[in-house]
Amino acid sequence: MHEKWVVASSNAGKIAELEALLDGLAITPVSQRDFDVDDAVEDGIAFLDNALIKARHAASQTGLPAIADDSGLAVDWLDGAPGIFSARYAGTHGDDEANNAKLLTELDGVAAADRGAAFHCCLVSVRSPADPAPIVAHGVWRGRILTRGRGTGGFGYDPLFWVDSEQASAAELAPARKNTISHRGRAMSRLVEALRERRDR
Repeated sequence: MHEKWVVASSNAGKIAELEALLDGLAITPVSQRDFDVDDAVEDGIAFLDNALIKARHAASQTGLPAIADDSGLAVDWLDGAPGIFSARYAGTHGDDEANNAKLLTELDGVAAADRGAAFHCCLVSVRSPADPAPIVAHGVWRGRILTRGRGTGGFGYDPLFWVDSEQASAAELAPARKNTISHRGRAMSRLVEALRERRDR
């Protein structure tokens, strides 16, 4: 029998991806939107802080185990910015075009060798709002920032994120390939492995 877990997200693609990964554990992820859960106040200072805030909030509102993630881009030259502010770097949440434009402006004139960056994804699962031992999975995807966008796939900073091993930007990768090697894909695999280990004890 499958157990329902609430996911602190309304992103259908993310939930479908989790569903496929969690199937062997008899866990069915359900969007917090299906329970009319309001968005948590993300006032942490790190990806882990915000992921925990969202997971505990969703568990508290629904009474179910919860999974949440927080992710973003950290650019070496900018001392880790935009970081937790990645989605609202230019001021408006989710304005990809403005965020990319601001990033290019901030890196104007910076040499290719100094444009290193990493996407981070911190995934957290809690069994209850007060779970003292949440499972934490961190995925990192290294690359560098281009001087102009390439590709039409993906979202966010994908057109500017160059992946040396693929000789392509994240926006030029096939979705299945991106999901395998990305920060989120790596974090999800680690989370599922940790959940499996806990269940097998």
